[in-house]
Amino acid sequence: MMPYPPLGTLIAANVLRNAGMMVAHHDVMFSSREDEIEEAIERFRPKMVVIYDDSFNYLTKMCLSRMREAAFRLASYAKAAGCVTVVFSSDAVDHLEQYFAHSVDYVICGEAERTLTELATHVLGRATASHPESVPGLSFLKDGAVVRTPPRGLMKDLDVLPFPAWDLVDISRYRSAWKRRHGYFSINLSTTRGCPFHCNWCAKPLFGQAYTSRSPEHVVEEMKFLKETIRPDHLWITDDIFGLKRGWIERFSQIVNREDAVIPFKCLSRVDLLLKDNTIRHLADAGCRTVWVGAESGSQKILDAMEKGTTVEEIRAATRLLHSAGIRVGFFLQFGYPGEIREDIQLTLDLVRECMPDEIGVSVSYPLPGTKFYERVKKGLRSKQNWFSSQDLDLMFPGEYHPDFYRSLHKVLHKKFSVWRGMRMLTEFLRPSLRRTNGRSFRSLAGMFYHGATLPFALQKLESYQKTSSSP
Repeated sequence: MMPYPPLGTLIAANVLRNAGMMVAHHDVMFSSREDEIEEAIERFRPKMVVIYDDSFNYLTKMCLSRMREAAFRLASYAKAAGCVTVVFSSDAVDHLEQYFAHSVDYVICGEAERTLTELATHVLGRATASHPESVPGLSFLKDGAVVRTPPRGLMKDLDVLPFPAWDLVDISRYRSAWKRRHGYFSINLSTTRGCPFHCNWCAKPLFGQAYTSRSPEHVVEEMKFLKETIRPDHLWITDDIFGLKRGWIERFSQIVNREDAVIPFKCLSRVDLLLKDNTIRHLADAGCRTVWVGAESGSQKILDAMEKGTTVEEIRAATRLLHSAGIRVGFFLQFGYPGEIREDIQLTLDLVRECMPDEIGVSVSYPLPGTKFYERVKKGLRSKQNWFSSQDLDLMFPGEYHPDFYRSLHKVLHKKFSVWRGMRMLTEFLRPSLRRTNGRSFRSLAGMFYHGATLPFALQKLESYQKTSSSP
């Protein structure tokens, strides 16, 4: 229950409004059914309906089949109302034919704002061309065949983009949901697009291998706006890598403090980057409270196979420095990569126990089109080639162990992590010099006892699945 408004959608909406177009927004965050869009279509009677995947949210990059089905249904309602239908998403770029077979007229391929504006100009009858074949970065059907126009170059200056159209969402619903569940209100902000690194399982259908950054001055201007208007208690900076450019974070820290725009935030980074140029100190000075890193594995063999470009020792060093600076640490972990055996898995468990991050996110290797990893395993892929939901965790190619082994491993690691964290909290509670007792401490202690009691059964299931064949 951490709902964030669709940042990319709201930026695109303001781009269209700045081009002189009327824009309405149907927010599906709190929807329970796809057909709720019918009321919005009836109310606003749009000429064009754009199903816009928020490319700043890593869940949308997972190309879940549940979300594909939702997009198909949304498009069908819009088409039935006589609207031109457009989709922008990583999944649509990978499966053009399926989307065109389900009431979609156009798919935006690549960075969306300029392509969407030019397409909308055509659809609204403001352009002289009779068909948007001249619009770069677009795909559609012509005479029954899929057409893709030439790719559009990426924007070089992100500062020219407007701030998100926050007036188009009901911020009070987000605030209430956060306050009820977590006691504070978090909102999202983006400072960059893309990632230049080469992890061979990472799909990049929208921005490719490029990396583009806003200026620190422009980011701080938006933070001042948020602080004065929406008044969040916390920010999630959505970037794949925050502050990659040398000197960017130091400059950002200076400006955000000078302008009294500091808002506590969490962000994502790489362990090797955190160890350079006093980056961690500058992050702390800027208000950073949590950094998530792609630790992935405690086995150097697996990190090298992934072409991650980082080392296990860098994970340890970055975690120590972040904790020393008072910054919480989150580990993204991945199991099931080809060649990973039980000894490699144990190295990952050992790394988690040694480093004791504050949070973990556990996943299973997931092949997506356009990656070297996908090309490596695609011959062994089964009929199922996308997860249904983010909790699916299905190993969709022949691995070292049965797919149920990895689902069970997910549970085992979370239980172990809860026990280890509870033991650390208990140590702090019993030693007054270390005591930092709060609500989180008591929840951790309660979790320790529950998960400690259920861990033996989970371990037994894990061992039973290890003996099962991984064949389909």
